[in-house]
Amino acid sequence: MSLVSLLVIGLTGYSWAAVEGFLEGVVSVDVLSKGAGGHNPADGSRDILLVGMDSRTDAKGNPLPQELLQKLNAGTADGELNTDTLILLHIPNDGSKAVAISMPRDSYVQIPGYGKHKINSAYGYGKFAKEEELKNSGVTDPKELDVRSNEAGAKTLIETVETLTGRTIDNYASVNLLGFYEITKAVGGVDVCLKNPVNDPYSGANFPAGKQTIAGAKALAFVRQRHGLPLGDVDRVVRQQVFMAGLARKTISAGVLANPQKFGNLKGAIEKSVVLNEGWDIVDFANQMSDLTGGQIQFHTIPIGNIGLDTPDGSAVEVDPWQVQQFIEGLSGSVGGTEQLTAADKAANGKIAVTVLNAAGVTGMAGDVSGQLAQAGFRKGQVGNAAPSETTVVRHAPGEADAARRVASALEGPTQIEEDGTLATGTVTVVLGADFPPPESGGGSQSGAKQASLKQGKKADDDTITADGVTCVN
Repeated sequence: MSLVSLLVIGLTGYSWAAVEGFLEGVVSVDVLSKGAGGHNPADGSRDILLVGMDSRTDAKGNPLPQELLQKLNAGTADGELNTDTLILLHIPNDGSKAVAISMPRDSYVQIPGYGKHKINSAYGYGKFAKEEELKNSGVTDPKELDVRSNEAGAKTLIETVETLTGRTIDNYASVNLLGFYEITKAVGGVDVCLKNPVNDPYSGANFPAGKQTIAGAKALAFVRQRHGLPLGDVDRVVRQQVFMAGLARKTISAGVLANPQKFGNLKGAIEKSVVLNEGWDIVDFANQMSDLTGGQIQFHTIPIGNIGLDTPDGSAVEVDPWQVQQFIEGLSGSVGGTEQLTAADKAANGKIAVTVLNAAGVTGMAGDVSGQLAQAGFRKGQVGNAAPSETTVVRHAPGEADAARRVASALEGPTQIEEDGTLATGTVTVVLGADFPPPESGGGSQSGAKQASLKQGKKADDDTITADGVTCVN
């Protein structure tokens, strides 16, 4: 739903006067990392995190009525604030195309400051830690607690996605349960198609096979169902993709924006359910998106491995950050390596001093990697050895995750990004683990085996989804 809010603003070429009125009631929050955003993001693309929240409050912190929760088959919150939908909208600075990349909610990832957990819990970890901190400092107002802790939750989620994808999140948009209900009703429903009939008491999804138009509570049930589907959470991701493609198509083609009543209903629904990051230059974004059509918006899912991965948090979806980062680079047409670096890239890299430590036991590897990083413009730090480690880690000073992502992108191997409070500003430490391929090999056997394992993992249909037609799904 946050995607359709952006489509309303950009894809139709709607006048700024209407856009300005459209956004005047939308909540904004200060959640972006240092160095994010701007007219033309330094990494060559605008990366927008779109989030569907399993929240029992509206965008302004007001509890949703119990009657509405019952209608949505939502029940009572279970003590966790989960993000049921996570999409990275990747747009080159020239605005030539848009790629929407879904991340399954059960993806097992590194959450900065909290260890490895399912990605849908990242928001909750940050929110509840901040809420406890605020209560201990004497804050008692429920709305203040909700707003400030939600900002912390969004920041933790953004850091988690940045660590997984290697991209800097330039903009953020979230929508809650209320949005799924009201936005779909405002546009007159969305066309979807099912390969088989379904009847799931958990989500309330009860649909026949074939094409149909759904809205309100039925729309929410459609995008939430995972029980009874062949690939569970992976099939749910595909459901969400085709639904948002249909919603984009309906908004663009059905005269919603030209109809004052429909436009007013849509505006009211978005004001109650959508949150955007502070300082988002919507005029700039509208200009960037104005030439796109439905066919230029493609929907994909990150590479996955075992969809029944056994973890302390229960069954999860296996993902490899290196595979994810390479996948995104491939979709955007970018390729790793120093030969593609611009002068601006090298100038930015030159502000970062990188120490490289060998924890893999491969003779000379730290020196070779240090040399590669120097070719990419980074300043050389120390080169040495470290205690044996299975995992490659890039450590950065507080508030400098972007520097670590720059280094990780240049390494051409699997990495995990962590904050290290002992590091000085402008410095990064790379610890090369056993999973890192030696530079001369072009990819070590361990890394290659891991990649092969992920590629062989179960997937949903590989057909590319766009906003041009109705795709039948499980």
